[in-house]
Amino acid sequence: VQLQAFGGGLVQSGGSLRLSCEFQDSLRSYPIAWFRQVSGKERERVACITNAGQIAPYGPSVKGRFTISRDSTKNTVYLQMNDLKPEDTAVYYCARRRSGYLCAYEPSAHTSWGRGTQVTVSS
Repeated sequence: VQLQAFGGGLVQSGGSLRLSCEFQDSLRSYPIAWFRQVSGKERERVACITNAGQIAPYGPSVKGRFTISRDSTKNTVYLQMNDLKPEDTAVYYCARRRSGYLCAYEPSAHTSWGRGTQVTVSS
């Protein structure tokens, strides 16, 4: 598995979680993005960071609450999620850009989807 997401769980509304995406060293030059998906809906990109640490605009539904960061020494990208809401409930995935050094919005521009991690926010 080239990328793997960890850290999901059950949390109450207003709580916090930190997700981790561990990736193989061969992927260190690629932008890494976090997506989420609710059953029956399309995947939504919530955050993305390049290998240089540039952060793309957050999805409007998470702006101001989620923060993406990258630790190149550990080949890990984090997603700090604060003030969680029931509508944040989803399976969260990380993925890398197929090519290029800039972030992209479309799921089709990404590959190496790891196994997602479930985040459930109770009201």
